Amino acid sequence: MVDGPTGIWGAVMLPIDVSGEIDWVALGDQVDILCASDLAGIYTNGTAGEFHNQIEVEFEKLADMVAHIARKSGKPFQIGVSNSNPRVARRRLEQVAQLKPNAVQFTLPDWWPPSMEETGNFMSGMQETAGKTLLVLYNPPHAKTRLDAGQISNLRALAPGLVGAKLGGGDANWYTEHKKHLPDFSVFVPGHSVAYGRPLGASGSYSNVACLSPNGAARHWEMIKTDPVTATELETRINRFLSHYILPLSKRFHLSNPALDKLLAAVGGWGPVGPRLLWPYCSANDEDVETIAKAARRELPEIFS
Repeated sequence: MVDGPTGIWGAVMLPIDVSGEIDWVALGDQVDILCASDLAGIYTNGTAGEFHNQIEVEFEKLADMVAHIARKSGKPFQIGVSNSNPRVARRRLEQVAQLKPNAVQFTLPDWWPPSMEETGNFMSGMQETAGKTLLVLYNPPHAKTRLDAGQISNLRALAPGLVGAKLGGGDANWYTEHKKHLPDFSVFVPGHSVAYGRPLGASGSYSNVACLSPNGAARHWEMIKTDPVTATELETRINRFLSHYILPLSKRFHLSNPALDKLLAAVGGWGPVGPRLLWPYCSANDEDVETIAKAARRELPEIFS
C-alpha cells in the first residue's frame, strides 16, 4: 500500500491584476515563497484556488508553472483537476499526469449529483486515466454528494490509487468510523480543527490557516505533537478570530469561501496575493484587510512569529 500525504499543505491562490486577469508574474513569486516555506507541500485548484472559475488555457498554464517551480525546489505538489463536468475533470487528469505530481485532487461531479453507481463509474474512469498517479478526493461539507467513511472505502476497491481525502472533519465518533473503514488512508481536515483531529487520527490539512500564514500553520502542526495543550489553546483562539473577524463578512456581504481564503492571505501579507477574485465574484476590500490584519497580529502573534 502506498503511503498517502501527511502534514500541512498550502493552497496556490490566484493574484488578480487591475484588469481582472491572473497576474502570472505574481503567481510565480507566490509559488516560490510557498516552496521555500515549511509546508509539507503545495496544491492547486482547491476552493481557495478558484478552480471553478478557470478557463482551460489558465488551468494548463497554472499546472505547468507550479509543477516546474515545485519540482525545481524539491517541494511536493498536488494538482487539482476538479470540474463540474466529469469528462473535463478526466481530461485534465490525463493532461497533468505527465507532470508527475505527488497526487491529483478532484471533486465528484456536482451539476447533476451522481448516484452511487455513477460515482463508482466516475471513480473507475479516474483510476484508469491516472495510472500510477495517486488520487485525493475533495469532498467538503458543501459538496452536493457527501460520502461517509464506508462509501469511500467501497470506492477504493474501484480506485486503489485513492490514498486520501479532504473532508470536513467531525467529532470523536466521526474519527472512529474513519479509522474503522479507512485504517491506511490519509484523512485531511480543516486547518482550524487539526489540533483536535490529529490525536484522533487526522493525517493533516489542506489548510485555511496556511492561507493566513504558511509557516505559522506548519508550526502549529508540529506544536500539536510537542506541546498539545498550547496547540489546543492556540486553535481555540484561531477559531475565535475566524468567528469574530472573518465569518461575519460572509454573512454581511455574502462573500464566498474563496473570498474568505484570499482575505486571509491578504491579511497574512506573506506574498503577492490580494483579496480580489476572478469576475464575477465579490471580495473583501482594502479597509477590511487593514483592520483584520491588525487584529490577527494582536490575537494570534504565534502564527506570525
